Amino acid sequence: MSAHPHSPLPETAPVSVITGAASGIGEALARACAARGHRLVLGDVDQPRLHRLSEELRAGGTTLIAQTCDVAHRAQVQQLADDCAAHFGAARFVFNNAGVALVDPLASMSMSDAQWIIGINFWGVVHGSQVFTPQLQSQPGSAIVNLSSIFAMLSLPSQSMYNASKAAVRAFSDALREELRHPVGQGKAAHPVHVLCVHPGGVKTRIVEQARVGDLQGIAPDAQTLRNNFLQVARTTPAQAAAAILRALDRRQTRLLIGTDARIGDLLYRIAPSRSSAWFAALARKRRGA
Repeated sequence: MSAHPHSPLPETAPVSVITGAASGIGEALARACAARGHRLVLGDVDQPRLHRLSEELRAGGTTLIAQTCDVAHRAQVQQLADDCAAHFGAARFVFNNAGVALVDPLASMSMSDAQWIIGINFWGVVHGSQVFTPQLQSQPGSAIVNLSSIFAMLSLPSQSMYNASKAAVRAFSDALREELRHPVGQGKAAHPVHVLCVHPGGVKTRIVEQARVGDLQGIAPDAQTLRNNFLQVARTTPAQAAAAILRALDRRQTRLLIGTDARIGDLLYRIAPSRSSAWFAALARKRRGA
């Protein structure tokens, strides 16, 4: 789906690109950026939800373009960047938010599922960062926001590939930040680009509802129970997460933990990196037993 903007805002209004924009944190970011007067470039694989959100935001006066985009495919992300440049010029903020979940132990996991989650959660961040960097370097005060997770630090059984994908985002973001802090070989016209890496805890999104679920033995009796359990422990709303991200961006933070659970998890990791995942997994088992 591709849509053209209407009622253009002044060219000084910043352009924000958001992947995974049709629901969850991405949708909340779209609403929050619209409230700030940003022009929006929205991408998601869920065309009907993306269309509904786009029409609602347009009705409220937001100028935007929206299109179906699978971030695992670089060509589709490049098309998003090309359309952004054609309609608005250079992006100032890029939110690499699209993400999925996979719950399955390694013994029964299919490699196609493993490649699926890495393609979206990690390569999607790489694609979004790479194709938009030239635009961002032309804009003073520009930034990339990459969505990782507290599971970049803590790990749970049955979520090895999710853990791996989010840890990769953290390491990638740390290196990218230093690359873009002092651009090399880009000429004097290249502006530094700020990089913020976000580590949410439990956020009430559709990620578990949409997850690929395999063998749940020892985790939950069935997929619906798994989803219900997640919603019970997830304390943060998408709107709260989006507000925290934009505050962190305003403050030029490089790292953001969202939710008390994320802050506690990070503290455990700092105290005992080699034991924190075992403690966390034991706590999860205790909760399931209760």
